[in-house]
Amino acid sequence: MSTIIDVHSHAWQYPDHFTDDFRAQAIRARAGQEVDLTVRLKDYDKNAPEGTRTIVFGGKAKLSGLWVDDQWVADHVAQAPDRLMGFLSVDPTQPGWEDEMRFGQEELGLRGIKLLPMYAGFFPQADELRPLWKYASENGLPVLLHTGTTFVAQAPIEMTLPRHLDPVATDFPDVKIILAHLGHPYEGECVAVIRKHPNVYADISALFYRPFQLYQSLMLVQEYGVWEKVLFGTDYPFTTVNDTVEGLRKLNDQVAGSAFPRLDEDAIEALVYRDSLKLLGLENG
Repeated sequence: MSTIIDVHSHAWQYPDHFTDDFRAQAIRARAGQEVDLTVRLKDYDKNAPEGTRTIVFGGKAKLSGLWVDDQWVADHVAQAPDRLMGFLSVDPTQPGWEDEMRFGQEELGLRGIKLLPMYAGFFPQADELRPLWKYASENGLPVLLHTGTTFVAQAPIEMTLPRHLDPVATDFPDVKIILAHLGHPYEGECVAVIRKHPNVYADISALFYRPFQLYQSLMLVQEYGVWEKVLFGTDYPFTTVNDTVEGLRKLNDQVAGSAFPRLDEDAIEALVYRDSLKLLGLENG
């Protein structure tokens, strides 16, 4: 039986790790529906096939009102270390971030880095970030970045555009980079970047509940021939594994009986069961 690898899942204490302002704005995340952002491992497991392996992270973005200490993430992973893998987070606008990065990897054993450029207010290709990319390259740490839209008013959209990872991947070609959410709604830009750079990927987390947009986005993936660069992810607790898989498998239903082209269903199945840990150099551990 094939294993599902979820490369995009969260670990935090809700609402303790968020400011009141962030929580008030979060209602815009799903068209005005309030989303319960509580993380419960038993709930995640109930809505995922047995054996699912999951990359989890918190997030640090003082500007937007989110701060999850890496120790909390490490403790969450310790509940099920055989199937959970933790990534550390840093907010490069805050003092001491380089020390936090080293501590997360060297002391807590976290295996990658999660960045929130728009939420924290920085450009990933900025000179101040070069120590991070160098550290990631030297230590084999994949870096997953939020790319795409947000509901947080103070988060600058310009900082989230996929194009900003093009110079990073050029300067640090060995770093495995994952662009979250397929860059939604800048999917065309995202596809251009992941096609260009061998070690740059995208995930499809939190997209299935806009099915026609996801159909169009994956049609771009198909027409550009980059199915193999797209990884499965959920964005739990915003979504679940089972709902995401079901949503992907139903995408072609929207165009049944029409002249619209169909997504390659074998490619969709390959995406669901892609061995992302091997692609990211994380298969050991």
